[in-house]
Amino acid sequence: MVFKWRANAPKWQQIADELKARIVAGKYPPDTALPSQHEIVEEFGVATGTAQKVLRRMNEQGWSYGVKGVGTFVAPDHPEQDQ
Repeated sequence: MVFKWRANAPKWQQIADELKARIVAGKYPPDTALPSQHEIVEEFGVATGTAQKVLRRMNEQGWSYGVKGVGTFVAPDHPEQDQ
């Protein structure tokens, strides 16, 4: 899949929005792993720092939680995506 970038938002935000949409759609149910930093870099063609920011912001916003040394997982009670 080729991701279509929007000109009006930073890449990290667009990737986070895509992952949130996948969560809402049920592709990533609660407590399942989100793509790793490496997988985000590969899928979206972004730098490691961008992938780190995506996962950090999703944690901060309550969409996910991290387990040190294991990965990032969908929060059981994540917020609804604004649409």
